[in-house]
Amino acid sequence: MHAIFVLSSVPLFLGALLSDWAYFSSHEIQWVNFAAWLIAGGLLIAGPALLWGAVDVLRSSVNRHRQGLIYLTLLLATFVVGFINALVHGKDGWAAMPTGLILSAVVVVLVATASAIGLAGFLRRTA
Repeated sequence: MHAIFVLSSVPLFLGALLSDWAYFSSHEIQWVNFAAWLIAGGLLIAGPALLWGAVDVLRSSVNRHRQGLIYLTLLLATFVVGFINALVHGKDGWAAMPTGLILSAVVVVLVATASAIGLAGFLRRTA
């Protein structure tokens, strides 16, 4: 169930990536501010999902344990890189680029991969 919760953070991180791209193209400061808020929202979803997933993996059987560890590792990497990205976006305007744009792209890839692995495990358990 937490994989569905993580999936809901994908649009927020994707929106942050698109906002970073808009700022990179236009140099309008509101795009960086908007991206920072979207990243914060994504982290507010990814953090509890990480804890929920850790509890679920600890309670899981041995054969599901490996896939759960891969999922948790990706989710932890998403949270750490996303937090670093939030710190980068806390800088002033152009100082956030191009690092913020690159980190936003990495976060989107990590969270999408974690969501796919988590959903595959969830669908396998409910089938």
